[in-house]
Amino acid sequence: MAEVGTEASYVPHHPKKIAFTFAAMRKFATRLQKAGWHVAYTRLDDADNAGSIPGELLRRAEEFGTSQVIATEPGEWRLIEALRDMPLDVTLLADDRFLCSHKEFEDWAEGRKVLRMEYFYREMRRKTRLLMDGDKPEGGKWNYDHDNRKPAKGDLFRKGPPLAQGDPVLDAVLDLVEARFAGNFGTLRPFAYQTDRAGALRALDHFITHALPQFGPYQDAMLEGDPYLYHAVIGLYLNAGLLGPMEVCRRAEQAYHDGHAPLNSVEGFIRQIIGWREYIRGIYFREGPGYPRRNALNHQRKLPAFYWGGETRMNCIAQAVGQTRDLAYAHHIQRLMVTGNFALLAGINPNEVHEWYLAVYADAYEWVEAPNTVGMSQFADGGIVASKPYVSSGAYIDRMSDYCSGCHYRVKDKTGDRACPFNLLYWHFLIRHRDRFAGNPRMAQMYRTFDRMDADRRARVLADADAFLDRMGQGDVV
Repeated sequence: MAEVGTEASYVPHHPKKIAFTFAAMRKFATRLQKAGWHVAYTRLDDADNAGSIPGELLRRAEEFGTSQVIATEPGEWRLIEALRDMPLDVTLLADDRFLCSHKEFEDWAEGRKVLRMEYFYREMRRKTRLLMDGDKPEGGKWNYDHDNRKPAKGDLFRKGPPLAQGDPVLDAVLDLVEARFAGNFGTLRPFAYQTDRAGALRALDHFITHALPQFGPYQDAMLEGDPYLYHAVIGLYLNAGLLGPMEVCRRAEQAYHDGHAPLNSVEGFIRQIIGWREYIRGIYFREGPGYPRRNALNHQRKLPAFYWGGETRMNCIAQAVGQTRDLAYAHHIQRLMVTGNFALLAGINPNEVHEWYLAVYADAYEWVEAPNTVGMSQFADGGIVASKPYVSSGAYIDRMSDYCSGCHYRVKDKTGDRACPFNLLYWHFLIRHRDRFAGNPRMAQMYRTFDRMDADRRARVLADADAFLDRMGQGDVV
């Protein structure tokens, strides 16, 4: 096991992400040693650290007199290719942190014109037998989203995830990361994430007990000062292997059978794990190494400075980015419908958006982040993941959050200097991509709405959007 500079810096990872990974690695190495394994472990500041995974493997191969390496298949094409190019006999084994093999996903995808997650999810329900009543889904329906998607209200008594306690291993890692990665975007301290399996299990217990019953209705809600709401915040533990997908899902399923949590919450939560998580990984490996660089809409604008903490008058962006800076965390709607929505509407280069998401979130690895960003968020894969672009005006954000009440812009204004930028850019996006999307049945109504507007108003909306984009491109505070 090796902490190496190339993996810690190929994008400017959030300091919390680096600290979580290194601390979890060191504690896992100790667990292995106590179980009787011999662990050759290289710390980042070791004098003989070769600086990369291939370099460390070559160094250790020489040390132990071997030419053979057995490794778990990495979750990024970049590292898979680096291992395949080594002058060693490298055997990559399947990653058992997932339930669907590459072959199973390929078999499911073969011959399908569209690869919709919902149908893949149903197959995963049948395979795992989770929430199944014989051959039928529990309750008679596969999906209970009609009971979800509600805005939330502030609650001083809502319990967030349990905070990690300091320990010598974590404290040493925090000091190391503070010294080596001080210039990276993100706040390192206070550090609250669990870094071993026992802590991850406590986080899971807390979610099942305190948050799962209300997870479904409020999973899309956003509130200032309440970043976690009823979310599990266990994605980083699943992706690092501190928790397994089936043990998590079985705990949720048992909560339903025990009468502790309703079906809509439990089904929605399980769908994110055996449905979305497995589906996204399948897409990443099916589409190949070039997938993260796709740009089907030919968006070329640079990522604005406010994604890295620069000033902005848009309160929703400021809230989502500020939370990301402080926690290395934002939930799926903050990522999809705030920061992602804006980037898509504004025509930001999806590769820059992809690298930002990969850098700033503690749960981000390319297998999960690239399809969510390039596919779901930015529609840069041309519609493999999403059947239409996930774009909205400010009305959606106003409905699902309390962000708009404290904003410089007015969400009800459609034109003018104080008009919500999401309102302006929404129509700008649709019109500049009309040739591509006008024939999409799910978007036809949007174009009919625009066409019914007075001609002067249509021109004003597009002109105001152009003016906003010009100011943003010049570096003005917007």
